[in-house]
Amino acid sequence: MSASIDDLLSFGGESAGEPERPSGAGRAGRLLRTAAVTAAVVVVIVAGFRGVGLRVPVWIIAAGVLAVLAVRRVTAALSPPPPPRAGSRSPAGEEPGSWNWSAQDAVLTAINGWERPLDWCADNPQRFTERVLPRLGELADERLRQRHGVTRESDPGRARALLGEPLWTFLDTPARRPPSPRDLAAIVAELEKI
Repeated sequence: MSASIDDLLSFGGESAGEPERPSGAGRAGRLLRTAAVTAAVVVVIVAGFRGVGLRVPVWIIAAGVLAVLAVRRVTAALSPPPPPRAGSRSPAGEEPGSWNWSAQDAVLTAINGWERPLDWCADNPQRFTERVLPRLGELADERLRQRHGVTRESDPGRARALLGEPLWTFLDTPARRPPSPRDLAAIVAELEKI
């Protein structure tokens, strides 16, 4: 397995395997669940405080609950992967107990961050246009920003010249069909040349 694109832009940000961000309805659902959980917990805490005679402003309790939920979400995202099961094989060339599972997991997460959306949209051009094409555009913008100090939005003319016409057209126009693996490999190779 090789990584490149400067080892996923050499910083573990969005392109290096963060879970896929849901769009529109997914975000609204997540916000609705968070609001419902927050409201339920706030009601229980306020009732408990009032039951023992304490009066604390509801906004302080709500802020505290939201802070706890945010910390919980961040720690869940940063938790190391579970250790391998007792019956599983250890990787070749490694001493038992010395394998860095979190490093392997980060690479697999980065790869799966691309593999899942690509599999999901293999036969659906609209999904490709909505999910994968924006990610490729962000990658191109990040390469342009890091290497040349421009983005497609800040200086379209220079960005177009740096990207080249085929890559610019690919990123700028929605695909009628998802590209084949060979075409996608050529696009990534062009991105690496930037």
